[in-house]
Amino acid sequence: MNPIDNLILIKDIKIYTEDRIIEKGYIKIENNHIIEVGRLEDLSNEGNFEIIEVPSNYIAVPGFIDVHIHGVNGADTMDATKEALDNMASSLPGEGTTSFLATTMTHEPEQIEKAVINAGDYISNQPDKGQAEILGIHLEGPFVNASRAGAQPAQYIIDPNLSLLKEWQERSNGMIKLVTLAPERPGGLEMVRYLRENGIIASIGHSDATFEEVGEAVKAGANHVTHLFNQMRGLHHREPGIVGAAFLHDELKAEMIVDGVHVHPEMVKLAFKQKQSEGIILITDSMRAKCLKNGHYDLGGQEVTVKDGKATLADGTLAGSILKLGHAVKNVLSFTGCTLEEAVQMVSVNPAKQLNIYDKKGSIAAGKDADIVILDHNMEIFMTLCRGAVAFKKEAEKE
Repeated sequence: MNPIDNLILIKDIKIYTEDRIIEKGYIKIENNHIIEVGRLEDLSNEGNFEIIEVPSNYIAVPGFIDVHIHGVNGADTMDATKEALDNMASSLPGEGTTSFLATTMTHEPEQIEKAVINAGDYISNQPDKGQAEILGIHLEGPFVNASRAGAQPAQYIIDPNLSLLKEWQERSNGMIKLVTLAPERPGGLEMVRYLRENGIIASIGHSDATFEEVGEAVKAGANHVTHLFNQMRGLHHREPGIVGAAFLHDELKAEMIVDGVHVHPEMVKLAFKQKQSEGIILITDSMRAKCLKNGHYDLGGQEVTVKDGKATLADGTLAGSILKLGHAVKNVLSFTGCTLEEAVQMVSVNPAKQLNIYDKKGSIAAGKDADIVILDHNMEIFMTLCRGAVAFKKEAEKE
């Protein structure tokens, strides 16, 4: 492509950059990358740029990164089809998500294998812009604890099996980037060590580990906690559990589903006070019903009922969410009183650093991928650019 074919200039906008907030700024984009960020008064050479002008009270923030998402708009990673992943990648920019980990769930080994092969193939051939980028695979289960199964089908849960994990990693073209497991189960610590040695995030989740067992897992290399509070040993004054360990171990980044359903707003506030913005990663853990109407849907072969913002199995167990990541940002601002800068850290910076891709994503800076979200005056998603192309735009409100 001739570089002149894709030059974009976003101007007269408040920009949250890596190290400062520019009140009236501009962003220059060439092809997939940001080439210049600065103050509007210093702008020169507008020629050949397609100009995006927005109301002066709109805000540019880095694209959101969802490290834990199963599905959206009728599609699920476990469908194991190109069409499903295309659907997810095309739908997610509407909520500000510019990249994500396609997340599997506990199922028959053959079904998981199909899903990781499909995702690995898709990642190798995905479009270079214009939709959310799949950064890799989050393997949630089957190496978890049946006593904390939640919506993970218990009949398929197995103890950590390193040879099986290695086989899936090979079949996925090395695209498994994060594994949720129960380190207290036989083989758990061995798997954590392997993950650390191979640059894969080891996450404690769907686990009944004690505070002491979490400490052993951290020593072995665990540095992540899957959906804090949900399906794990909770905080108790005589056994701090996984939640207590997450609060006290700075090494652990804690995911949270901030929809007001999975975690009470005051508990979100408590976690924020303990972990601060540096220690939390906002996720959706959403299922295929997100963006669809109330009704009955499938999750890992189980029927899920979605009604009024809540997804449950027949026995009432929460079954993922229908949360949009942009709404999670608004919620965390409301629940904790944090600044937008702190929210950006939780939804963009931290996941990029955790995935070791902060040199490419997670902030607005020259040289990085042009993954940018423009928020309107109500903190709603107005526009999303994925690697330099507009992937979502809503109609501007009439004055």
